[in-house]
Amino acid sequence: MEKIKIILVDDHQIVRDGIKSLLTDVEDIDVISEAASYNELREKLKLQNPDIIVMDISLPEMSGIEITKLLSETYPNLKVLILSMYTGEDFIFNAIKSGAKGYLPKNTTRKEIIDAIRAVYNNQEYYSESISSVILKSYIQKAKTSYIEPDRLEDRLTLREIEILKHFAGGLSNLEIADKLFISQRTVESHKNHIMQKLELKSTVELIKMAIKYKIVDI
Repeated sequence: MEKIKIILVDDHQIVRDGIKSLLTDVEDIDVISEAASYNELREKLKLQNPDIIVMDISLPEMSGIEITKLLSETYPNLKVLILSMYTGEDFIFNAIKSGAKGYLPKNTTRKEIIDAIRAVYNNQEYYSESISSVILKSYIQKAKTSYIEPDRLEDRLTLREIEILKHFAGGLSNLEIADKLFISQRTVESHKNHIMQKLELKSTVELIKMAIKYKIVDI
């Protein structure tokens, strides 16, 4: 049986010993080495070829998140599983952005560590229930704050911008809008650009969809 080769990175020997003891009898996992810092890990990687790094965040010299970013750039096939006491949103999202394929709190169970290692090895991402909950809550909060209620669109746009949005979504050209409102085409284009920036839209199609969605124009 081919074993999943692991290197443990944590600056506390007692933590590394604890993780090793949890994985000792797992037939498909082999802890081939350990390190207490990035410099130690770098030396280990010159001689060994692990499949997964199980990494803490709080480390001397360089954080686990910074190390993860370096590893993802230098060893693209090497996977990182974060095992940390830090479970705040910023830590989780920064770890994910840096290339971590999984994230577990240090109070996790033996079964979950094993499940996570196997999942990450098989090119899946793995987040414990508590970590997934943080990610979901953040997503929901961002969805709420980015959602624009129809009767509050005026809080984001001026009356003139809403007027131009209505005409544009109604099919009028920049020239027609300019003639109708007695302003220049350049002013119309400027207003349109401001609308798209304020509503974080990327295309005229999105602009029209926004107008229809919030009943600025009827279909």
